[in-house]
Amino acid sequence: MREAMARRIDYYDDPQAPKANSLVPSVNVLVVNDRDEVLLIRRTDNGNWAAPGGAIDLGESVPEAAIRETREETGIICEIVGISGIYSDPRHLIHYTSDGEVRQEFSIVLTARAVSGEPTPSSESREVHWIPKAELERYQMDRSMRLRIGHYLDEGASPHIG
Repeated sequence: MREAMARRIDYYDDPQAPKANSLVPSVNVLVVNDRDEVLLIRRTDNGNWAAPGGAIDLGESVPEAAIRETREETGIICEIVGISGIYSDPRHLIHYTSDGEVRQEFSIVLTARAVSGEPTPSSESREVHWIPKAELERYQMDRSMRLRIGHYLDEGASPHIG
């Protein structure tokens, strides 16, 4: 069967998952606006909701990658204000069907505040919305993203390292 579009498939502790063949440092950004809403995208590659983010390119710092990825995927310019966690669970694998890459999770999750811009979809985000924190549970997400947002919402907790 031929796929119409490249997909991202997340696996967690699945013996049927393909074996990892890469480890790529990446960032996710939990951006909050003045109304205390969180910026989420609806991914084009799997239809799930997520915080903006992506790979850290050679020659850029973690905060530079976070600001770039947020702008590219959402149209929002942000300022990094903290860290929510580091996620490196080898049981979480991400399979990109376009090229056969199977990536072991390695994501640094930063917190940010919105500075300017309007939510604008991109080639990676078919929807971009500000979501009230109380409504985040209603959105379909992969297990790993749900964990990241849950750790972030656990106010007063130290950054998650796992």
